[in-house]
Amino acid sequence: MKKYQLTVSPREGTGRSASRRLRKAEKIPAILYGKHTKPESLAINGPEFIKLLKEIGGRAALIELKRDGNTAALSFLQEVQRDPITDRYLHLDLQEVKENEKMVINVTVHVTGEAYGVKTEGGVLEMVSHQLRIRCLPKDLPTFINVDVTELKVGETIHISELKPIAGVEFLGDTRQPVVSCVQPVEEIVEAVVAPVAGAEGAAAVSGAEGAAAAPGAEGAAAAPAAGAAAAKPGDAKAPATAAPAKGAAPAAAAKPAAPAKK
Repeated sequence: MKKYQLTVSPREGTGRSASRRLRKAEKIPAILYGKHTKPESLAINGPEFIKLLKEIGGRAALIELKRDGNTAALSFLQEVQRDPITDRYLHLDLQEVKENEKMVINVTVHVTGEAYGVKTEGGVLEMVSHQLRIRCLPKDLPTFINVDVTELKVGETIHISELKPIAGVEFLGDTRQPVVSCVQPVEEIVEAVVAPVAGAEGAAAVSGAEGAAAAPGAEGAAAAPAAGAAAAKPGDAKAPATAAPAKGAAPAAAAKPAAPAKK
């Protein structure tokens, strides 16, 4: 296990004002925690730390903290705080470890191989867990947790319990936790769901249109006899016997009884 070195110095003063002064001097405020020592406030050279991060490149790494040319402590990066706007490093948390004591650390997952589901079935690889929490001695710390996905097919998932064992390393957390999956592309899933819905809506629209054409509405049924009545002519044999009187016409006078004959 390769070890990296970082020069640190005691930090005088705490609080926002002291931290701002450090950052103006291109230094990063930091704190070192440990099981057997009290938290120690430190100042770290900014350019040196940026260079160190580039060398580490996302690996799990042990860092030897050096003060005045002597090794002060063995540690690893627990947390790095950055400004979301300027992207400057604001604060570092370092965890002290001992060579003969097991430590708990998060290690980045690294995928190896080309999944069968991606190569043959048109699937997409989905990283569910980018880091895994482990327990081990400093000498057994892996740089990455390598996961071989060569045999992974669409619809399958690799869980923690299915990972290849690493000597001296204990995986923490639920063994059923998914690490990486091979899934169908989002476009295909959307098409599979939308197509039946669109077909059902089209069938309903066609059925409604055919029903409307086959059965006229109430307005059409009422208009048909009215048009027929208006077209009938007086005296036409086909005209209805009890046709309604014309609008505005006076009612016909009632027939009077005939007068009796004179003797």
